[in-house]
Amino acid sequence: MRPREFDNDDVLRIAFDQFWRKGVRGTSLSDIARDAGVQRGSLYNAFGSKEALLLQAYERYAGGYLVALQEALGAGSLRKRLTAFFDLTITNFRSGSPPRGCPTTRGLMELGAAEGEGLDEDARKAFANLVSRITALVEDTLSAGAERGEFDGNPTSAALHIITVTRGLAVLERAFDDEPQLRKIAAHTIDLVLGKGGR
Repeated sequence: MRPREFDNDDVLRIAFDQFWRKGVRGTSLSDIARDAGVQRGSLYNAFGSKEALLLQAYERYAGGYLVALQEALGAGSLRKRLTAFFDLTITNFRSGSPPRGCPTTRGLMELGAAEGEGLDEDARKAFANLVSRITALVEDTLSAGAERGEFDGNPTSAALHIITVTRGLAVLERAFDDEPQLRKIAAHTIDLVLGKGGR
């Protein structure tokens, strides 16, 4: 059977799904090629390496995720915006069957693995860049809330606190598989940042 024509976007989607489910070490170019219906050599020709493919697939994911976060943070009271942010975050890493977890946290945890199995500095920068961009979006949302009189704290410190909690939620999700508990922690975090009576 002749392999179907190479579809770059389809390959990136398939590759990212595998990286997300199985991690970098658990994913092979052969598996990606099989699921995409292309030759393994075609992937090498197009991307050069498994890591290069991961980085392109991750950048594609990151772009879409940031758009979704901007939408979640874009309407309603500050409390509603932060609730939508946590809802999207938790829904994202609870997606899949079984849940796939957080691809950024999973990728960061694979850094520093054995030679030839882990990720290099380019991958670390890609993961860190997404975390920084998410932090900036949350900080901007808190700053706008402060201008509307909905928040009287430090937007930079509060954003860092919120993002740190999301990293912890990603780990707790993997440990306990308890979505109601994750949502309870998110609600408590919003109460801590805004105060229980905050809008």
